[in-house]
Order: sequence, then C-alpha cells, then structure tokens
Amino acid sequence: MPVTAKKQVHLAAQLPGIHNVTVWSDPRSESHISIDSFIRLAQTVERGRFDFFFLAEGLRLREHKGQVYDLDIAGRPENLTVLSALAAVTTHLGLAATVNATFNEPYEVARRFATLDRLSGGRAAWNVVTSHDAFTGENFRRGGFLPEADRYTRAAEFLTAARKLWDSWSGHDLKADADTGEFIAPGAGRFAHRGRHFDISGRFTTPPGPQGHPVIIQSGESDAGRDFAASDAEVVFSKHNRIDAAREFYRDVKRRLAAYGRRPDDLLILPTAGVVVADTDAEAAAYAEEISRDLVSPQTAIAHLEAVWGRDLSAYDPDGPLPDIEPEDDAHFLKGHSVFRKGRAETARQWRKLAQERNLSIRELVIEVGGRQTFVGRARTVADAIDHYVQTEGADGFVLVPHLTPGGLDDFVDHVVPILQEKGVHRGDYTGSTLRDHLGLSAAPRPAGWGGPGQRLGDGIDGIDGHREHHGRETSE
Repeated sequence: MPVTAKKQVHLAAQLPGIHNVTVWSDPRSESHISIDSFIRLAQTVERGRFDFFFLAEGLRLREHKGQVYDLDIAGRPENLTVLSALAAVTTHLGLAATVNATFNEPYEVARRFATLDRLSGGRAAWNVVTSHDAFTGENFRRGGFLPEADRYTRAAEFLTAARKLWDSWSGHDLKADADTGEFIAPGAGRFAHRGRHFDISGRFTTPPGPQGHPVIIQSGESDAGRDFAASDAEVVFSKHNRIDAAREFYRDVKRRLAAYGRRPDDLLILPTAGVVVADTDAEAAAYAEEISRDLVSPQTAIAHLEAVWGRDLSAYDPDGPLPDIEPEDDAHFLKGHSVFRKGRAETARQWRKLAQERNLSIRELVIEVGGRQTFVGRARTVADAIDHYVQTEGADGFVLVPHLTPGGLDDFVDHVVPILQEKGVHRGDYTGSTLRDHLGLSAAPRPAGWGGPGQRLGDGIDGIDGHREHHGRETSE
C-alpha cells in the first residue's frame, strides 16, 4: 500500500496584547511594549522556521468595577507600525496584525496592508476582527451605531471593498521614467464599491505587494463567525486546544468550505496553545503547575469569576466553593469583556458541575478551565503530542503563546523544533519567500485584467451593485 505523506505542522507565535497570560513575577519577564521584546521573540521564532508572528489588539482598555482591568496589557504600540519595524529585522517570517473591521475604513486599512506586504516582500496577514459594543465605539464617536447582528455583514463587505482596492492596481511594480528618473504608476485604475455599509470610489494610491492580497485570518467562534471563516478566511485562529473540542471545531469549519467552492486545504485551523518544556516530563508538570498558580492568583481567580457572574464577588474566598447565587447582566459592572458576555447562566451551570464533580475551589476551577498549558513535558513528549494533534485532524498547527516575554519560546525552538524536523513534519528551512508559500496557500485571487504596466482593470467596478465575493458569496443585504 502507498505510504500517505504526513501533514506538515504549521507554527506561529503571538506576543500577547490582551488577557492574562504572562507570569509577571518571574524575573525573566520583560516589557510587552519595548521594540527589543518584539524583535527578540520574532527573531527567535524565525530561527525556528515558524510561519508567522502574530499581534492581537484591543481598541479600548477594558474596565472592571469602574477601573481599568489590571490583568490586561496597557500601552501597547499599534500593530502595523510594530510589524513594519519587524519587517526590517526578519527575512522570511510572516507578519500578522489584528485590525478591526468595525471601527476602521476599507481604504485606509487596504493601504496599510498593501504597504506592509510590499515592504516585507510578501509577508503580511490580516486578522479580521469585529467589535460588538458601544463601550469600544465611544473611542470612535460612534457609540452603539452597529447592531451586533450586523458586525459580520459589515466585515464581509469591508473585505470585499479592500479586495477591490488591491485589485484595482494593474501591475506590481513602479517604473522609473527614463528621462526624469521619477517613479510612475503602471496602472492605478479606478475602484468603486457601493453597498450597505460603504459607498466609496476613486483611485487606490498603493500598489499591492508580492502576495496581491495579504493572508486573511479570522478568529470568530460563533456560527456566523465560522461561516465567515469558511467563505473568506485562509487561517482560523481558534481557542479550541483540547483534543475532542478541537476535532469537533475542525470538522465543522472544514465541512463548511464546500458551500463556497473551497477545498479543505484552502483554510488552516491553528488553535492557540501554551507550552512548557523541561528535561523530564515530571519536571515539566511541576513547572506547569507553578505557572498556572502564578497566572491565576487569588485576585485573578475572583476577577475571572466576576467576569462570568457580572457582580461583585470580592467577599468570596478564592480557596472556597463557587457562589450559589445566579449571574447577572450588569453592563456597568464589566465593560469591554467579550469572552463571557453571553450564556453566563449556562457557563455558571457548567462550572458548578465541574467543581462539584472534582471538588474544586474557585481558584482551582479557574485554573482548570483556562489557566493550564496545552503541551507539557520533555521535548520528545511535546513534539509527539503536537504531531498527533495535527495528524488526527485536531488542528493544522498552533499559535504558541509564551508565558514569558520575550524568551518564553526559546526552549521550544531549541529542543522541540529539531524533533519535529527530524519527524519530517516541520520545515528544515524556508523554501519560499512569501507567507502564502509558508502556509501552502494558493495565490490570492486576481482579476482577469491583472497584467503589465499600463493595463487597466475595467476601472475596477465589477459587481458595483451586488459586490459579489470572489468565492461567489453575496454580501449585499
């Protein structure tokens, strides 16, 4: 029988921008806002031949009981500016930025990503996210202007408009005039888009980079988010890193692709994961337990519980049982949080059931539901577990989130990556120059008129009324 080729393990790294994932008490923990931290982590994972380096972002500091939520990172520089700096100190590593499709405009976002892709030689990726709340909207003078049900319809139309902008430019390269030496545009064609959320037209100023379009990443977990991923995304950034839930999510999203004329390999699913590597499995387990307790202090445990209950629980003992009162939906109490904003009663029921079955205190429960590292052990144990995950269709790879910045992935790169390379499931070296090459993705969709200097694209107004997606999906309402 023919031997089936093993799936390749795709790896990415995230420098956390929100949420509580850093062990600040460790003396090796350094700044999350210094350029030196960004550079060191990016260069480390490029040495490990990772696909891309990913930056998350929040558009407003979250609040908890009327105060800034002190478990978040404050002061983080803007993503695309940081990645533009990293393009100068890396050569192959993909550069992925979260940019919000609710509180931005297609022209400016398309221009910034075209710039990053061009400056980096074709390594840009856009994590398309949405926002639901008027609290974030206050920063943009819009308040609650967009009903939550419309956030993905706006995002889909936003992406359609951005693609029109990238496609309106015929020809990749600027040409120097033989007489003056000045650079001239080979084909800044007209674009136009008219839809429910956007009505724009003009000429796009920035030629796209080598990829044509940046790689599109999506991270929604809802049914609408999964459909958006199946129709438009090329990478899904998932929270499902426990094998049974991960396989269910993997199967569900992959099966949706056919409805949009896409194949399973057109979309990669990469859950977020933490990793602890030590000389022995026992040492790694002990260190992972220490990390979990450092991440979930008594104060942190109560804060997480309050995020679900929506009410002040400061009088409860973090080492005692869960409260027997029901959650409330107090919009003033908790602002900017999205993880537990829905289904609080059901989440509380599930947490109570788990706590009763395993006799867990509040702190122990919070550690169990969200404070544990995904892969723990000696290098061989971790490499085998990651490989098994991918080969059994739990994921196509992982976005690793270090518990220390900037050196939290040093052990993984030095000890686990060589074993994955030895197993033949991770590249020994980069074989392409663009992020699409690293991910094994096809070239970005190009219009029929994409060609040499001076060739126009029919003014880039294809589908002005219906604005049909490149996968055939209508986004007009």
